[in-house]
Amino acid sequence: MKTTIKEKILNYLETSSKKSFSMEELSQDLELNKGDDFKALVQTIATMEREKSIIFTKKGKVQLPLKEVLVEGIFRANDRGFGFVSIEGEENDVYISKDHTGFALNGDTVRIDILSSPNQLEGKTAEGKVKEIVKRSMTQVVGEFIPYSEEERQETDLYGYVKPQDKKLSNYKIFIAAEGIQPVEGTICVVEVTHYPEPGYPTALEGLIKQTVGHKNDPGMDILSIVMQHGIPTKFPDDVLTHADQIPDEISEEDMTNRRDIRDQILVTIDGADAKDLDDAVTVKKLANGHYFLGVHIADVSHYVTEGSPMDLEAYERATSVYLTDRVIPMIPHRLSNGICSLNPKVPRLAMSCEMEIDETGTVVSYDIFESVIQTAERMTYKAVNEILEDENPETIARYDSLVPMFKEMGELHQLLEKMRVDRGAISFEDREAKILVDEAGHPVDIELRSRGIGERLIESFMLMANETVAKHYCDLKLPFIYRIHEQPKEDKVQRFFEFITNFGIVVRGTKEDISPKELQKVLNQVIDRPEEAVINKMLLRSMQQARYSEDSVGHYGLAADYYTHFTSPIRRYPDLIVHRLIKSYLTQPVAEETKEKWNSHLPDIATHSSQMERRAVEAERDTNALKKAEFMVDKVGLEFEGVIGSVTKFGMFIELPNTVEGLIHVNQLPEYFHFVESHLALVGERTGTTYKIGQKVVIKVTKADPATREVDFELVSVEELPESDKISILKRDRRGGKPTGRNRQNDRQPRDKDKKAYHGKAKGKSGKGGKKPFYKEAVKNKKGKKKKSNR
Repeated sequence: MKTTIKEKILNYLETSSKKSFSMEELSQDLELNKGDDFKALVQTIATMEREKSIIFTKKGKVQLPLKEVLVEGIFRANDRGFGFVSIEGEENDVYISKDHTGFALNGDTVRIDILSSPNQLEGKTAEGKVKEIVKRSMTQVVGEFIPYSEEERQETDLYGYVKPQDKKLSNYKIFIAAEGIQPVEGTICVVEVTHYPEPGYPTALEGLIKQTVGHKNDPGMDILSIVMQHGIPTKFPDDVLTHADQIPDEISEEDMTNRRDIRDQILVTIDGADAKDLDDAVTVKKLANGHYFLGVHIADVSHYVTEGSPMDLEAYERATSVYLTDRVIPMIPHRLSNGICSLNPKVPRLAMSCEMEIDETGTVVSYDIFESVIQTAERMTYKAVNEILEDENPETIARYDSLVPMFKEMGELHQLLEKMRVDRGAISFEDREAKILVDEAGHPVDIELRSRGIGERLIESFMLMANETVAKHYCDLKLPFIYRIHEQPKEDKVQRFFEFITNFGIVVRGTKEDISPKELQKVLNQVIDRPEEAVINKMLLRSMQQARYSEDSVGHYGLAADYYTHFTSPIRRYPDLIVHRLIKSYLTQPVAEETKEKWNSHLPDIATHSSQMERRAVEAERDTNALKKAEFMVDKVGLEFEGVIGSVTKFGMFIELPNTVEGLIHVNQLPEYFHFVESHLALVGERTGTTYKIGQKVVIKVTKADPATREVDFELVSVEELPESDKISILKRDRRGGKPTGRNRQNDRQPRDKDKKAYHGKAKGKSGKGGKKPFYKEAVKNKKGKKKKSNR
């Protein structure tokens, strides 16, 4: 095949070590220096310049265009329009302004051009622009269906639109093509997205109704909508249920083969009163040498959920059970989790065991990890154990008289282990927990604050010890394993935390590059019982990295532990089930090379997927709590409550009530123009110098509570007066610089969607996913004598 002049030029420019060439050099090197050949070269170069396949330098030389260096990452949208891109291996995210998102949606894989580098001195992050969407993350959306009238349907060829449940999509509408399922108004639907935002239609998507879930007013539909929006499966496939039904209800003699029978040991489970999946049992006794014997025995789920089986594949996909306000979405079917895998009292069960001898310093001096057969003596509750250890209830003590000495020794061992963790520098955040109580219809009736008693804390101590012991054992053996890791906080977040706590007169020893968890725990100790305790706990927690799963053992920063894994909850966490499977695969010594190769190839994917599914579960739980808290406050509108300023932003301040409900006081509602002083996280009045800072006590009135948006708004009634020394003066540069933040500034919340009339007169034609063009690609001719174009 004859090579064209254009192909010769491009090939020469791409393969040459030089970057630019004069026309004479090109003509000589390409042997196109004769009359007609040179004329053809000049004409081709002119055409290529118009096509932008070559460019001319300032000196008139020819070269290839400079290629953009694009960086790939994951786009994280903010509900106010802007976003950030997380780049693997990079500490800091790249800021993407509202005008530069390139129609990317939350979770999309994108390629971005870096517009400006970060400036650490000025506290500015890098800024970028989305140039390409590599992969769409969102393929389905859950929301409420709003129908069009018959006239509108005829005009647009659309059934109507869906309002997404996802807050990050609050500015979008998903228009529903007039085909397939036609739901009634208020139906909660699952929409398969067929077309995404594009120029001219930045907040519009199109899709088909894939499934109707129920009506928005049906009991429990609000939480179910959140579950489905996050893509969390609510039903097990038939083959999984069939597999579960084949599992026997009782263990057989064959099941016990090659297991250590320790049914003679006195073991107990200790859980919440409403728990049904009892997956851990413990025993403690004081030894003659003054040491403690601790046995931690975990339900052997891996015996039943076998590798590659339908239950295993489903458990991998789910990766975790999801605990929401009024329901649990299990990782494995209830028939197992509440049956043969639950360590119910006085029946034999298969377990994976870790027995440890612990000295007076809290150090494990010997241990054994093995497959076992156990039988628990009693099903204890945290409440009962707390009553025993705190000598609160004589009836409870009498009822469990034979076990009381063991519980006392458990309490002693827990104190020893807790002291060991404190001494090595483990960080212990406040343990106040809010539980939302709902009635039979799912409506919140109360928010109950609970503190963990000694019963809850001692079980945590024992599980931590087993997890550390198992992790160290297999790390020392240098065998492929899965670990639970928590890396050191990023420098920029530590720096911001240091700056923040100086407002409370707290100085930290150590540098932002290498701060020990022990020094951070000292900060928390300094604010115990102070008004700002909860706020500083929250700020430090936000400064931490997220714990995750990894095939590499890098330790757990928050626990100040060199080795850590998850071994103790295989009923509800897939990595724990994998840990059990790994232990079993390493029982035969020496370990075969093919076994090591197998796990080395599988574990990175399992770790990454499990971490992602854990974050999905946390987000669903957070969304559900926000929904129920907003619903709880609906009938409190107009009432006044005491609270504390929990966080301050340029657009207002969030107030936290004692029941953990948070609401916003927007700057537009404040009595004068306020400046946001970022270094102090404070708002300062332009005229009066009034200062609002984190930790200040306030009295507020509830002005809005909207379960649909999960937002609660407050109005400031009164605020605690700060000492003069705590007030902040506004410097001249503060008055001049930056964007205004007061009442003359447009509300920072996302504006409402454009009215649907903006889309009337638009329709879709053929092509694209599902054989349809987007509805906005073809104008629909009106009925004044003009024929409407058919979709067929």
